[in-house]
Amino acid sequence: MASFLENAYSLVHLDNTADQPSLQDLKLQLEKGTDETKMDTMRRIITIMLNGDPMPQLLMHIIRFVMPSRSKSLKKLLYFYYEICPKLDANGKLKQEMILVCNGIRNDLQHPNEYIRGNTLRFLCKLREPELIEPLLSSARSCLEHRHAYVRKNAVWAVASIFQHSESLIPDAPELIQTFLETETDGTCKRNAFAALMSISHQKALEYLASTFDGIPNTDELLQLAELEFIRKDAVQNAQNKAKYLRLIFDLLDASTSTVIYEAATSLTALTSNPVAVKAAAGKLIELCIKEADNNVKLIVLDRVDQLRIRNEGVLDDLTMEILRVLSSPDIDVRRKALSIALEMVSSKNVEEIVMLLKKELAKTVDEQYEKNSEYRQLLIQSIHNCAIRFSEIAASVVDLLMDFIADFNNNSAVDVISFVKEVVEKFPALRHSIVDRLVSTLSEVRAGKVYRGVLWVVGEYSLEERDIREAWKRIRASLGEIPILASEQRLLDEVPEDATFKDQPNGHSKPSAPTGSRKVLADGTYATESALTSQSAAAARLEAVKAAQKPPLRQLILDGDYYLATVLSSTLTKLVMRHSEVSQDTARTNALRAEAMLIMISIIRVGQSHFVKAPIDEDSVDRIMCCVRSLAEFSEKKELETTFLEDTRKAFRAMVQVEDRKRAAKEAVEKAKTAVQVDDAIPIRQFTKKAALQGAEEIELDLAKATGGDSTVETVSSKLSRVVQLTGFSDAVYAEAYVTVHQFDIVLDVLLVNQTLETLQNLSVEFATLGDLKVVERPTTHNLGPRDFLNVQATVKVSSTDTGVIFGNIVYDGASSTETHVVILNDIHADIMDYIQPAHCTETQFRTMWTEFEWENKVNINSKAKSLREFLKQLMESTNMACLTPEASLKGDCRFLSANLYARSVFGEDALANLSIEKEGEDGPITGFVRIRSRSQGLALSLGSLKGLKASAA
Repeated sequence: MASFLENAYSLVHLDNTADQPSLQDLKLQLEKGTDETKMDTMRRIITIMLNGDPMPQLLMHIIRFVMPSRSKSLKKLLYFYYEICPKLDANGKLKQEMILVCNGIRNDLQHPNEYIRGNTLRFLCKLREPELIEPLLSSARSCLEHRHAYVRKNAVWAVASIFQHSESLIPDAPELIQTFLETETDGTCKRNAFAALMSISHQKALEYLASTFDGIPNTDELLQLAELEFIRKDAVQNAQNKAKYLRLIFDLLDASTSTVIYEAATSLTALTSNPVAVKAAAGKLIELCIKEADNNVKLIVLDRVDQLRIRNEGVLDDLTMEILRVLSSPDIDVRRKALSIALEMVSSKNVEEIVMLLKKELAKTVDEQYEKNSEYRQLLIQSIHNCAIRFSEIAASVVDLLMDFIADFNNNSAVDVISFVKEVVEKFPALRHSIVDRLVSTLSEVRAGKVYRGVLWVVGEYSLEERDIREAWKRIRASLGEIPILASEQRLLDEVPEDATFKDQPNGHSKPSAPTGSRKVLADGTYATESALTSQSAAAARLEAVKAAQKPPLRQLILDGDYYLATVLSSTLTKLVMRHSEVSQDTARTNALRAEAMLIMISIIRVGQSHFVKAPIDEDSVDRIMCCVRSLAEFSEKKELETTFLEDTRKAFRAMVQVEDRKRAAKEAVEKAKTAVQVDDAIPIRQFTKKAALQGAEEIELDLAKATGGDSTVETVSSKLSRVVQLTGFSDAVYAEAYVTVHQFDIVLDVLLVNQTLETLQNLSVEFATLGDLKVVERPTTHNLGPRDFLNVQATVKVSSTDTGVIFGNIVYDGASSTETHVVILNDIHADIMDYIQPAHCTETQFRTMWTEFEWENKVNINSKAKSLREFLKQLMESTNMACLTPEASLKGDCRFLSANLYARSVFGEDALANLSIEKEGEDGPITGFVRIRSRSQGLALSLGSLKGLKASAA
């Protein structure tokens, strides 16, 4: 039935039959209609039968009026009908009409058209009734010698299928197929024959393989793939053959086709864990990844290489540079995967080579234009960052390189560089002096406010010597320009002539120009010149000219309204003054610096309140700057101010760095724990086991479960019971419950049906439908359920996105009369999106970028009775399956306000962002605030906001 559905749904559009024709209409159309009408009628009949009505009254009409047709499309539909129509009567005997069907099938098996013969042989593979098959055997065997390859390749499968289900009908099938193999010349036929022989007689397949062993490297691609599959299975049963199999597979690694190379590499690593073999297989897989153009193929092959790396730790380290050759691919996902694998293989031996290559790639992102150039650049910066933190010997060269490009990078990449520099300068004291020197020298080149803030913070924290402080001060003053800012800007304005006009320039600036005018005749006959400005009033034009004039970078950013940068500048100047007073005995110099710093801060506040800036300065920035002014005035008397500025901020940053280090160490520990083996674990030795073949089959099943998204871990009884959903009541005629299994991309419903009556329920079927982004893959077939009997049926629901979905349906069965139908409505099953959302981590820059880009937002108001803010945050993370990105150090302390960023990814690659802002009203008061959830798709944002756990937390 499954094979029928696979073909029928691809060929026939099955419509809902709300306007189902009567039996008489169908008979009339079969009897009187043309071939096209009959095809449409057959589609309708097949649809009705799939919906549960066997329609036995139509069998003779179909035999009489459809079977004789010469239309190939109608013939194909006819065999679909034969596949699902009831062939036995109520007593379990073959229906008399099937004798006519058997005669028609035999005629088709002898038909001169090879397509009809091949199609009939394919149908023969699905027949299970020995009484029907027996008269067809001689015709099927004769097809093995047909002149056309299409007939022969289907005849092989038919013979093998008959042997598998009715061995007594054709006991010589293995010998027959083996003889066929030895004389066949067509590649597809030989492949089908070997695969069929492998499925019915392992020994005969082994004999054939042994007879042609030396010629396998020169055979057809399809046959090589089938033989590799057989070799993997036989190596489990006959370990003595493994050595010669390994030699053969090594030869197949040099095959001309990519599919054979991939299968050979996979087979090689399945048969042995020898380091030489593993490296050879991995090398070929990497070559495939570089050579193949399909990005999906590249990702699959890279996954395979990653699995080899995990299972054979340290063996593939020499291939790290080969993996990085995949960076030539234009697809960002392929590059990301290759970099992640390479970074796991970095060691002290190859780190310099790797970083050198990453430097070259980074330089290319500046000179050339890639697809998603900025994202790739950030990926490279993060990779270099990772290498430098793990291997201190390259940190110096890496920092120098990145700071060379800091002015060329876009905003996000430059912020990543500064974050990296801050971590390096904290972890490696020996590099501080050179890093600070380089950063100070770049102050005149940086144009991004975020980057400038990071540079100023590093300069303020790590300028520890008098010479460093004076050099930093000089560079900051040069980047700030003339002070006081307001007075110097006003003077520039006064210097512009009042009668000047301003014309727009190509660079967006304006410059003074001579007045324009026109000649005019006055009333007395004399001439006069009338002057006018070209576009706007003189005062506004002069102000715009002053604003548009070229200014030093720091001054320009402040005039553009970046007051957060102004507060960081004030804090940096305060630190420099305080540290100068500690390291220098020159009190006069310290006082001069203090006075100049205070002048700069007050100047920023005054210009922020003037009409020279784009937006007025905010109160928070004024408070912060004035706090720095007061600290400079009082720090000589209050030493705790020096402690706050010079020590506490450094301690806070050091704590954040240590938290990140602990996170990395914890992640590595978890990864190692997955593959860790306890000292008292049993050692499995395959040669000592009694059922080696069975164990091999179990391993294959386990691999299959993993490949299809299943969980390979053993479930407990309680975990299984928690996923059982009751679908009907205990008093219903049919009791039903479903065991819901959630895989990566689908939901499997294993439904238990119990007949609670003393009557046989005929044509019983379970029909499911869905709401949301879910789709029922197949429709369960009809069954007859005896009194007090029970039955298990399965249904698969495909999931294509993270969205709230509902599965509903009913049970339908026939009553005592043919016209009576009973329906039992089932309870709804809600798809839990939590099964598809996994905690994830990203950088602050990535979070902010996505937050800006994502359009859909769901704002959930909070009113909770949780005991503390941290407890509520924990509940929120558990209910939404999101990870907290805000560092632990930032969440510490006793405060009645909490703000945190959270992040998660779905198995479909969708990003989910959340920002939590809450406060506690009084000691025993409720927690209020809101959660803002953002996503690229509306469904994910709404689904996360409607989670029961979140609603309970917000209640």
